[in-house]
Amino acid sequence: MKPRMQVWRLACMLWLWPMLAWGQLGWVEQGRPGPLAHQAVTLLADAASHGLDPADYGTAQLQQALQTQPPPLQLAAALDAAMQRYLQHLRFGRVDPRQVHQRFEPPARTGFDTAAVLQAAMAAGDLSQAVTRAVPPLSVYEGLRAALLSYRQWAGDAAWAQPLPALPAATKKGAPAKLVPGQTWAGVPQLAQRLLRVGDLGAPHEAEVYEGALVAAVQAFQRRHGLAEDGEIGRATLAALQVTPAQRARQIELTLERLRWTPLMQGPRMVLINVPEFVLRAYEVQDGRIQVKLTMRVIVGRSRSNRTPLFSEPMRSIEFSPYWNVPASIARAELVPQLRRKPGHFDAAGFEFVTAGGQVDKQLSQQRLDDVLAGRARLRQRPGPQNALGDIKFVFPNNDAIFLHHTPSVGLFAQDRRDLSHGCIRVQDPVALASFVLARQPEWNEARIRSAMSAGASNTLRLQEPLPVLIAYGTAIVSQGEVRFFNDIYGYDAALDQALRKRREVLPFTL
Repeated sequence: MKPRMQVWRLACMLWLWPMLAWGQLGWVEQGRPGPLAHQAVTLLADAASHGLDPADYGTAQLQQALQTQPPPLQLAAALDAAMQRYLQHLRFGRVDPRQVHQRFEPPARTGFDTAAVLQAAMAAGDLSQAVTRAVPPLSVYEGLRAALLSYRQWAGDAAWAQPLPALPAATKKGAPAKLVPGQTWAGVPQLAQRLLRVGDLGAPHEAEVYEGALVAAVQAFQRRHGLAEDGEIGRATLAALQVTPAQRARQIELTLERLRWTPLMQGPRMVLINVPEFVLRAYEVQDGRIQVKLTMRVIVGRSRSNRTPLFSEPMRSIEFSPYWNVPASIARAELVPQLRRKPGHFDAAGFEFVTAGGQVDKQLSQQRLDDVLAGRARLRQRPGPQNALGDIKFVFPNNDAIFLHHTPSVGLFAQDRRDLSHGCIRVQDPVALASFVLARQPEWNEARIRSAMSAGASNTLRLQEPLPVLIAYGTAIVSQGEVRFFNDIYGYDAALDQALRKRREVLPFTL
């Protein structure tokens, strides 16, 4: 053998020896797969409980390898590669979220070394420690895993073998079909079976009369699905009831995937808006667990246009009695045409012009409207009861000019589906939110907050500590011990599902 070849082989052996030694000691004992090898394959087979696909990690091949016993180094390398991919997926997900949310910037992938985490778990003799470190440390994650198991078990249940029949015809001409308490309906027994399976109904209901406990069960179902809790089964409630357990299971899987790259634990205090739920939660992190301090309804951007973007930015200020600087797009498409038709709205709503040089003009004129369309001026609404932002604005600077604010149209919060804005988020209880945001500035008590909101003069308060605000998207959650589902209003579940199905995972090893 040539001297150069001998040196090359020696160098390769020295480089491979640590991996060979670790593989032999960690995965293989006396030439046979050791306890850690069996642990690894068991964990990989359980990947489905996290909404992942065991085939991505070559689980079937590894199960066979435990029986056929390939060369030790080859088996060790395969187990190591499969476990590291599994931990990577658990920690960071399987797709780049920017594939489905164009402007979403996921957290930096730092602070988690899959090789080091795996090696530490192997040294401790317990690979489940590595899995525990990889999954999101969230109670909602574990709650959804439990729900996923249940909905998979119900997937073949006879209660969903056939769709529910059409609803009874309306008693009034032109009214939509619906089922109301006291009516008879052929679908009642099947409806009762479904509600019994998912836990909304406590005992069987055999009669075809829709009444009593079954109505209460439908109300519980409606609450869990973001619907009006009126106990009447109309088009929206029937559509939710028709969704199969297999479809719900997939919905949960997609939410588990999102939770892997949604930064819910950025600081000790946060504000979270879940867009398809139309709900804001303010919470604190105590002993590593989320403690919800405040929950309220919100209004988000329209689904067909003006979708509220998903991102995370720190809130830095609050503006009391704010001006509304009308975005150019709204001015061109809506406000200028409205003011041409109804010029009296200009004074009644408190609008004014601001020129490019900063001059304020409170007189309506066709020339000024032309200036707005040409970009030489902008429209602004003064603080007051008609102001579109209400009496408070929560500012977290971002590229999309999105913020939280109140609204004079408070009746809209009573609607079930609340994607009604131009993109910014309207909050139902601004005083409660301001109190949470300013909790560490005790001089700002509720009385002072209300006074500033009603002052009629714009005043900006800078926060002493920036507060993370996260706009997220989850169509399945676990709240107060029950699983809740919401419509995929922006189609992001469908986009994520497609991205996951299109991906091609090549096994990270050969056996």
